[in-house]
Amino acid sequence: HYGVILFGFLIALSFLGMNLQHFVIVLGALGVGIGFGLQDIVNNFLSGIILLFERPVKVGDGILVDGEYGTVKHIGLRSTIVETLDQSELIVPNSQMISQKVTNWTLSTRRVRVVIEVGVAYGSNLEQVLAILKEVGDQHPEVLDDPQPAPLFIEFGESSLNFELRLWINNIDNRPRIKNEALLSVDRRFRE
Repeated sequence: HYGVILFGFLIALSFLGMNLQHFVIVLGALGVGIGFGLQDIVNNFLSGIILLFERPVKVGDGILVDGEYGTVKHIGLRSTIVETLDQSELIVPNSQMISQKVTNWTLSTRRVRVVIEVGVAYGSNLEQVLAILKEVGDQHPEVLDDPQPAPLFIEFGESSLNFELRLWINNIDNRPRIKNEALLSVDRRFRE
């Protein structure tokens, strides 16, 4: 529409006897300026096409972008909409999804490792701590048997002996709940 109006305007000026060479120079400079202004839009558009064909992320994937974990809700030609755990929506330019580091937690599998960090007092029975951690991992119904839960003595901390219990689960969506349940079980077993 605007192109037709511009073309008509230039034709009208030429009939009035104005020299169009001056307008061509101005339009060329304007075109360069518009080109620089549209550079990001074109970059996002081409990145959107790459996302749609290459598929490094898909709708429903759990991704980590700029330190925020969320679920991909929509992939458009200009931007990708990611819903965070707080149910806010991040609008991420597609060029950022292609050119920057994005962690896709669910690209090939929803299976994920859960790491539970535990500190105990110096002088504690370390074999008993490892046995309790192993028991907690083995008894949780949603923890996978393969790979098996792995309790590890990690380090001598400043005020505690530090351990980790590494568990594998089938669904990343259950990670916070299972971690909470395992921590409560570890606390209960330590008290016993």
